[in-house]
Amino acid sequence: MRLPDLEAWAVFACVAEQGSFARAADVLHLSKPTVSKAVSRLEASLGTALLNRTSRQLSLTETGRRVLEHAHRLVSEAEAAEAVAREGTLRPAGVLRVAAPMTFGIQHLSPLLPEFLRLYPDIDLTIDFNDSVVDLVAEGYDVALRVSALADSSLKARKLCTVRRVLVATPDWISKSGGIAQPYDLARHKGFVYTNLSAPGTVRLKHAHQPEYVLSQNARLRANNAEAFLPTLYAGLGYGLFPEFMVWDGLKNGSLLPLLPEWQASSIAVYLVTPPTLLRPIRLTVFLDYLTHNFVKAPWATRRD
Repeated sequence: MRLPDLEAWAVFACVAEQGSFARAADVLHLSKPTVSKAVSRLEASLGTALLNRTSRQLSLTETGRRVLEHAHRLVSEAEAAEAVAREGTLRPAGVLRVAAPMTFGIQHLSPLLPEFLRLYPDIDLTIDFNDSVVDLVAEGYDVALRVSALADSSLKARKLCTVRRVLVATPDWISKSGGIAQPYDLARHKGFVYTNLSAPGTVRLKHAHQPEYVLSQNARLRANNAEAFLPTLYAGLGYGLFPEFMVWDGLKNGSLLPLLPEWQASSIAVYLVTPPTLLRPIRLTVFLDYLTHNFVKAPWATRRD
């Protein structure tokens, strides 16, 4: 497939309108040889002349007259496209495509959307709630929220806050457990295993004064979305390792208690990830700033690094 020479078509349309290579060069802020070469290049690619040239006169050929309207239409469409693009950079308008993890997105992103849409009535959102890691560039997303330990990549990432991961269970489960004083005490119990990880059920726990302990969980329930564990967790049928944003309210009201508080699993973080382009529309900038402002105030968030 050979793309049309849009620049040459625009130059031809201007020459035809001005009736002179010199006047077209002035209008386009190009040199006269550049204008002449563009028209000659177009004629060569078409295999026919578009202009009759003499030392004193310039006129359209029959082919030139037939294609001139199309040339003007090409220029008009390009000008309209540029106007739309510029409008999107001058005021927040247009569609944003967003990817977000299922549970985090529904619980913590969705409640922020009404105020954002009220603030920016000309922005529309398309959100894909999915725990899979999407390819932003290949799939055409403007931004993704990721809750993870972010791997190195060419994407741009803005860290919003750190998220602790905590071992939790209900008071009833703890009272029936026979005592959980050390990580190895969990080996005789079954819990919840999140499978959307490279090593499901393997939890590395660190202590200020003891060697690292690698806990291999026995699974009572396995799932690729941790929200599926919550009813069973609150029913007192197991323990689990959860990001704090999923269980902070239970910890606050006492329906959940931390297990082994002196042992810490590695933290994760909330990131806003965008494609590597240097330019971004203002609708994306205001969305990133809005989420940054709100997520750092979340009750489960710890300070940004």
